[in-house]
Amino acid sequence: MGADHDDVSLADREDLVGYACRMAADDLAPGTSGNLSVRRGGLMAITPSGMPYERMRPADICLVRTSDAALISGPRPSTETPMHLALYQASHAGAIVHTHSPFVIALSTVLDELPAVHYAMADLGGPVRVAPYARFGTTRLAASAAAKLAGRNAVILRNHGALACGPTLERAYERACTLEWLARVYWYARLAGAPQTLSESALAEVSDAVRALRYGEAAPLSETAPPTGTAPPSGAAPPSETAPPARAAPPAGAAPPSGAAPPSGAAPPPES
Repeated sequence: MGADHDDVSLADREDLVGYACRMAADDLAPGTSGNLSVRRGGLMAITPSGMPYERMRPADICLVRTSDAALISGPRPSTETPMHLALYQASHAGAIVHTHSPFVIALSTVLDELPAVHYAMADLGGPVRVAPYARFGTTRLAASAAAKLAGRNAVILRNHGALACGPTLERAYERACTLEWLARVYWYARLAGAPQTLSESALAEVSDAVRALRYGEAAPLSETAPPTGTAPPSGAAPPSETAPPARAAPPAGAAPPSGAAPPSGAAPPPES
């Protein structure tokens, strides 16, 4: 048991508390709703049930054994513990973020799948499926979510919220934010008309390009620094120090306003 405890570090606990405290500000979960977890060996570290995030401390994080759902330490774990465990058993995820974000929930009531309205959907594995409604905390909801997650990094829960997975808590949280942004984009697109969406092959092309370009990765040292020991040509003076150009701001209107609500009284068109 001691070795298991050692698998979950203080940094893991601090990260869970830190990201939990961001949920309301990022419009991902109001009040005490939502939950987060990480998997470490045979343990899952998960946020406790019903505790306000601003009062949560690293010592409040619950440790649950993944093999039998036994509580190893901490207060009462999240009511969605069965769903987190089911998703870990069905995937290679290292972390899960469960949200109650408004645009995702709104669209969960009218869609069976969130289409790919932007190539960012490639990071979620493709169009995000909607799992049928089941009461929170039930094994029925856990099984349904795990089934709809297959081949994806996120799943939407009808009339409830969503889950996003990743190898790290940071990536899972980023994907939760991406999913809510994509839901907002789709909402606005439907208000304007019938959106053009991307095919599975187009998304696969994006994923291939990301891997080939190593998009988002830091460049290896060999690509960013000259070989050691090299000297400038004889007689050449070193170039004067210049400051890098300021980062250009995106053009106005390039992205939907953060957290913006839909027009007053507007509702998404019914599914065709």
